[in-house]
Amino acid sequence: MRGLYFLGNRELDLREIPDPTPGPGEVVLKIKASGMCGSDLKFYRPPPGEAQRALGLGDDVPPIIGGHEPCGVVAERGAGVTPEAAPIDARVMNHHYAGCGLCDSCRVGWTQMCETGPVKVYGVTADGAHADYIVVPAVSLVPLPEALSFAEGSAIACGTGTAYGALCRLPRLGGSTLAVFGLGPVGLSAALLGEAMGARVIAVEVGSERLALATEFGADATVDAASTDPVEALMDLTHGRGVDLAIDCSASSAARSAAVRSTGRWGTVCFVGEGGDVTIDVSRDMIRKQLSIIGSWTFNATGQAECARFIADRKIPLEKIFTHRYTLDEAVDAYRLFDTQTTGKGVFLFD
Repeated sequence: MRGLYFLGNRELDLREIPDPTPGPGEVVLKIKASGMCGSDLKFYRPPPGEAQRALGLGDDVPPIIGGHEPCGVVAERGAGVTPEAAPIDARVMNHHYAGCGLCDSCRVGWTQMCETGPVKVYGVTADGAHADYIVVPAVSLVPLPEALSFAEGSAIACGTGTAYGALCRLPRLGGSTLAVFGLGPVGLSAALLGEAMGARVIAVEVGSERLALATEFGADATVDAASTDPVEALMDLTHGRGVDLAIDCSASSAARSAAVRSTGRWGTVCFVGEGGDVTIDVSRDMIRKQLSIIGSWTFNATGQAECARFIADRKIPLEKIFTHRYTLDEAVDAYRLFDTQTTGKGVFLFD
């Protein structure tokens, strides 16, 4: 099989490696689609080892196969995995975390919040899905509805699932005005799903290409934050009241601050983008508006399945989030373009 390794300094290595063998409780997935996520850039851009050290993994950690949005079919079962639990050729996604399996968080599907740790994250701390095969715990499999493509399943496995999880944290979504800050794959998914959930979506970005995509994905209005004050623009679009709800998918301090300041009384702001910080005037921006500020970290395994069913049952055209489709042989050009952060979502497709 072949696997794509992130070497750092924007260098990739597509290697021939032995086919994997599942251990007890594990399965081998034959990958059909592996999505590209903005989080990949944290391993693509820095010097070798820097991202691993930032995660507390220490020095001299060898490169791993990237890709944390696996979708494919069950190819092989390890010891103790029954045919009922993982039928051969079953179409599945993977909830790409592995915890202890015994703590309260793991038992309800929030394995990324494992209370005993350390957590294994496929494509981050363990070999991921930019490869022909991946080995994962059988308990991490999530069914892929027949109505959805493998590419759609890969999006739900991280970016789109993250947007769905955040939207489900928001109150009174139907009929509300929702501002989405940052229109990478997560933000574009939030615009698409937010519209399907009945919200009036206003998309906020600094890139014209992604603003155009947001309009295609159902945004009622767009705000170019590179050329206008987003707070003033959102106030104008809401007749001075401010938006009811806001999601920040950018991790930008400026965007987070604007999300808080542009949300009206009794509103809710959800921070999704990882890293960075934000400074707000607590009295003016939060307390005296009775504002709620929450964080949403991806989703649990049950939420991933719910997201897939929501999209399938409502026939939401998630495929259009993919502006680029590649084979692994095209990975160098794929990540060079994705690094510009001007496109929609990219995905590697396998025969």
